[in-house]
Amino acid sequence: MGDSLITVVAIALAAVLMFVFPLMTMTDRTDDISQLTVSTATTEFVDDVRTTGKLTSDKYGKFVENISSTGNTYDVEMELKVLDENPGKKTTQAKATKIGENVYYSWYTSQILDSLETEGAVLALKEGDIFSTSVKNTNNTIGQQLKNFFYSVTGNDSYSIAAEHAGIVTANGTGK
Repeated sequence: MGDSLITVVAIALAAVLMFVFPLMTMTDRTDDISQLTVSTATTEFVDDVRTTGKLTSDKYGKFVENISSTGNTYDVEMELKVLDENPGKKTTQAKATKIGENVYYSWYTSQILDSLETEGAVLALKEGDIFSTSVKNTNNTIGQQLKNFFYSVTGNDSYSIAAEHAGIVTANGTGK
């Protein structure tokens, strides 16, 4: 009886070592590749908007298509901090762009997407505006599911693939 119990335990342990751990390693690498893809795409998207001063529906569509090619679903959040050229303050200084006097108002994802609703629409930004994008996966990847099963490491509302990038717009864009 003792030998058969040891044999069953040894076979179960061998199955875990031969199949489960390589599968977990492979799914972790897949998540790493997805993370790299999303991080690179987010950086390129924000830098393109910053250097051209333009955000178009085509650019946004290509960005979403690029990150969706990883096979995951994502929540994309954008924020545009628009530099207010007329803050409405009486000042004795000659320069309105002096540090401490700049006033920004924010546009968020829904407002930005509403302005890009029409085909070929262009959201023109100006030098000094700040544009940021944040991306998080909304689905559980296979790697997350395996970790949940074996380790109970992550919860249902967590994400393993995320990226964000922001910067100051360096060029004035012209709208349509």
